[in-house]
Order: sequence, then C-alpha cells, then structure tokens
Amino acid sequence: MLNVLVTYRNVPGAGLVERLRERFHVTVNPVEGQMARDQLLGAVGEADGMVAMLTDRVDALLLDAAPRLKVVANYAVGFNNVDVAAATARGVMVTNTPDVVTDATADLAWAILMGIARNVVVVDRFTRSGQWTEWRPEAFIAADITGATLGIVGLGRIGQAVAKRAAGFDMRVLYADIQQAPREVELRSGASFVPLDTLLRESDFVTIHVPLLEATRHLIDARALSLMKPTAYLVNAARGPIVDERALVHALQAGTIAGAALDVYEDEPRLAEGLAELDNVILIPHLGANSRRTRDHMAAMTVDNIVAALSGAAPPNLVNPEVLPRKRPLSAA
Repeated sequence: MLNVLVTYRNVPGAGLVERLRERFHVTVNPVEGQMARDQLLGAVGEADGMVAMLTDRVDALLLDAAPRLKVVANYAVGFNNVDVAAATARGVMVTNTPDVVTDATADLAWAILMGIARNVVVVDRFTRSGQWTEWRPEAFIAADITGATLGIVGLGRIGQAVAKRAAGFDMRVLYADIQQAPREVELRSGASFVPLDTLLRESDFVTIHVPLLEATRHLIDARALSLMKPTAYLVNAARGPIVDERALVHALQAGTIAGAALDVYEDEPRLAEGLAELDNVILIPHLGANSRRTRDHMAAMTVDNIVAALSGAAPPNLVNPEVLPRKRPLSAA
C-alpha cells in the first residue's frame, strides 16, 4: 500500500485523513501543530505522497530525503514554500488548491478594513475596560467607508471579489496591476486602471491582493507609504513580505497614514518591533481562508490531487505540468 504523510495533525476540512485512509497508509504528525523540520526530514523517507502546509519548507534537501515521493499536495493556494523547480527536476508533482479561498479572503479583507476604519478593536477594549461611563458624541470619530475611494493592488480573483463588495458602499474603485485587465473585468468590477503611485495618492483605503514574487517583495515600502494620504488606511490579506513591515511601523507611529489592518506578516509569526504596541493597527493571525466551507473545499481538493497523482493520472490542480511524461506524436501513416 502506498504511503501518504500528512504534516499537520488537525488539518481542518471534512474527512481529509479519513478519505486518504480509504486508499493509502497514512502517517499523521503525532503532535499538535506543525511538524518540526528534523521530524519532517525523517518521516518523508517512506512517503509516496505528502500533504504539506504553507509552513513546510519543501526544498531540495527534503526532496532528496524522499526517494519515493511522487506528489506534494500543498493545502493552500500559494506554493512559495515549495521549490517547484527542484521538485520538477526530480519528477515530483506539486499541487495546490486554487480558487476556493477567493470569497473567504475577500470577506476577511473587508472585515478588517471596516474594523480599522471604525476603531472596532479599540472601542471594544475601551467598553470592556469599564472606562465607558457616559455617551459622548465626540468620542472615537471614525473614517467614512461609503463614498470613499478604494485602491486595489492586484485585480485578480480576490481583488475582483473585493471590488464587487465595494459596490454596496458606493465607492470609487481604482486598481493597479502589472497590466490592465480586460475591459469586461473592469466593467464587472467597476474598477479603473491607474498607476500604483496614483492609486496610493488618491485612495482612502488601499488593499493588497497580489502574489508574493521578487517584483512584489516590499512593493509597499517607505516611499509608497509616504504617497498615501495621512487619513488613509492600508489592508494586507495577501502575503506579509509585500509590505516592508518596519517602514509600516514608522509610518503608523509618525501619522504618515491613519492606520492599517493586517492578516499576514513579513516574518510570521513574529511581528516587527513596535507593531503590537500600536492602537491604529488591527492584527489577526493569517485567517484569510479560515471559513468552514473554504476549509472543506480545500480538504476535498487536496485529497483529489493526491488520489489522482498516486493513481497514475494528472492531478486536477497541478502546478508543474511539465513533470508529466509527454505523449509521443502519432507517426505519419
């Protein structure tokens, strides 16, 4: 029987381990949480398939320790934790779970955007503390969302979903991207294409939805933050290193921008020095995909990817199709 290693003990989503055990021998991380690197290197040696988390570094060293490995099924949309070139060179398929996190991540971006705009965390803490002794009309004056300008950095699937939700607030929507989206996408999103600098200068809320690439690392740096309005807010529910976190701390301390809301961090789970002490930022622990329906879909897709790969078929969500054997062209009659 083929062996599948599941690196996280309590993977959320209906029946992931149970479905795998119907077909394979399954080894699950015996302790709570993530599998330590040395344990992972020891356990992967007998694995034919691996269910990996974004926190698992799947590099050449790990791949060389897994001579039987045929597939790494990332339980995530992103796969920047996997050295795809090294996997391909060794004939290992890499899969992910695309599309399923779109709505959950867009919802989360809106939740923290609204939370920072209306000071929800600060006023919740104030109310619980017993400091609220009378109603005061001048207390905690908040930013307006309805009618404001929303700047979306990256109009992919999640960016479009965020733009769709902005229509309910009668917002002017700007977007910046590596290239202009097709006209039908712009019309459906109600978004206008502008250079990034223009977006930063004109937006009341800037929300990030680009992938983490070398070109997007520290895309939002000290210079970018200096272009934003002092009344503007930054939202990041994409990848932490897209924002220079130290520069963000300085901007929040100096009042360069009004506030920020973060679901992701440059060096997770560590925070940049001074970030946690600020009241003008909301900090949540990478929860963009954490909805029940999303986790169920991710689990199902991960199982489907593993089953297909270990049955000799092409997985439905294959990141590196070049790893598949090429079909020979039919010979001329």
